[in-house]
Order: sequence, then structure tokens, then C-alpha cells
Amino acid sequence: MQFIIVTGMSGSGKSCAMNVLEDIGFYCIDNIPPQLLTKFADICMHSKGRLDRVAVAVDIRSGDLFSDIFENWQILKDEAGLDVKILYLEANDEVIIKRYKETRRKHPLDDKFSSCLHKAISYEREQLSSLREAADYYIESSYLSASQLKKEIKSLFLEKSSDSMVIKIMSFGYKYGVSTESDLVFDVRCLPNPFYVKELRSETGCDSSVRDYVMSFEQSRILFDKIKDLLDFLIPLYVQEGKSQLIISFGCTGGKHRSITFTELVADHLASQGFRVQKNHRDIKKDVDYYK
Repeated sequence: MQFIIVTGMSGSGKSCAMNVLEDIGFYCIDNIPPQLLTKFADICMHSKGRLDRVAVAVDIRSGDLFSDIFENWQILKDEAGLDVKILYLEANDEVIIKRYKETRRKHPLDDKFSSCLHKAISYEREQLSSLREAADYYIESSYLSASQLKKEIKSLFLEKSSDSMVIKIMSFGYKYGVSTESDLVFDVRCLPNPFYVKELRSETGCDSSVRDYVMSFEQSRILFDKIKDLLDFLIPLYVQEGKSQLIISFGCTGGKHRSITFTELVADHLASQGFRVQKNHRDIKKDVDYYK
């Protein structure tokens, strides 16, 4: 089981780190009291694999409870036998102060130090010093943009960058409404319609007979090649920009034949390149009696 403790200075990007970890498949809990770490770890270990990638954010927001973090971390490592890793995020004082002024948020220790941000930061560094020394991963975020920080996190916990994005490919029928959730929509109503072939009318693009018919036409093959070329160019750019989900939709009249054919073929193409692909045929179970 992967068990990551995310900690570090307030304003250093821990929330961003937790969002990224959640996007790439970690079960995340933010601002957990240190005293609950061992209990939560025990739940994870008895989850029968359902919680095998976990990230918890523990920091100065716990107030006086935070002083027990180092002791509880040692219990997890030595007594529970977990391979616990600490991800520590850092930023210099000037950057932290600037970030708090820009966001107009209060520092967690604002009340304790009567709104003196310099004193709050100094005290927080002192409290975090032991964790900083023990950190397995260290990121200095002072001069990183949000996208650069996301890239750093992904490089630490993903075997390959393409794993950071889920590609959802969906077929739909225009007669039931255009997909409004999609990032990219391709209209394949320009292709010959299997609906007008009696033997194929009751079948769908999931059947090889329908796919073979649709792809027997030269224009279908050319369109498929051009779509593949476009996606092969675009998807690495989306990954590079830190997009966590891309929804690609193919629409035909009823959502039964041509759109499903292209959804299946494109999904297979992208999966063969190592991308995380999910398929959804939105209108496959709806009535088949429609007009062109």
C-alpha cells in the first residue's frame, strides 16, 4: 500500500498537491489530526485492497494537536510496518506572504500571533523542522507555476505522464441531444448509415458486422486516419498542460452504429498507446426507430 503524508508550509501548494494526487488515483484526506493517522492506516490495511493508494495532508492547521505528528509517523513506520512516505512542500517567506496577500486568506496561525504573518511563518517552520528533515520527497514551490507544480507531483508518483489523464470516449445520438460535457465532439453523420441496411439495423457498432460495413467505405477510413492524427497531436499537449480528464464524443443520428464504431476504434487506438481510456455508449439502449 502506498501511504503518503503531505505536509509543509502553509501557502506552499499542499492543496494543489492533494488535488493532483486525487486525480491520479489516490484516496485523499485533507487536514487529518495526527492522532487519527494510526487508526486510519489500520482501516486502509483491512480494506482488502480498496484503499491501496492513500494520501493524507497533515499540517499546522491541526493547532496544538500537530505536535504529535512526528510520534505518530514513527508509529506508522515502526509498529504498523507501513511504507510511509513524506511529501514536504516548501516556499520562501516572501513568496508565502505574497500568496496570502493575493488570496486574502488568513494564515492558520493568524490569531495566535495577532495577524503578524512573519512570526506565524517563523513558528510554523520551527514546528515542521523534524518532518522536513525526514521527508522522502521535497518540493520547493517558490518559483513554480501551478502547472509546473502539478507536473512535479505527477513525476514523483506516476510511472508515465500519460497515466495522469483519463480519456473518456463517448458515442451519442444527435436525436437525443448533443453531448454538452465533451471537450471534443466529432460528427460522423457524414458517413454511410448502416440503419438502411436491413440486416444491420438491429445491431450496433459493437458488432463486427456494423464496424466492417462502416469502415468499408474509403471516406470512413480517411476520416478515421485524420482523427487519429489530430488526437495523437492534441493529447500529449493536454497531458503537458495538466488536464486530468479529456472527454471525446462521436455523434451520429441515433447513437447506434457510426458513432459507436468510431468510439470503439478510437478507444482501441488510444489504449494501445498506453492511455487510460474509458468508453461509454450513451444512447445504445434507446429505441432504434428513427429518421435520417
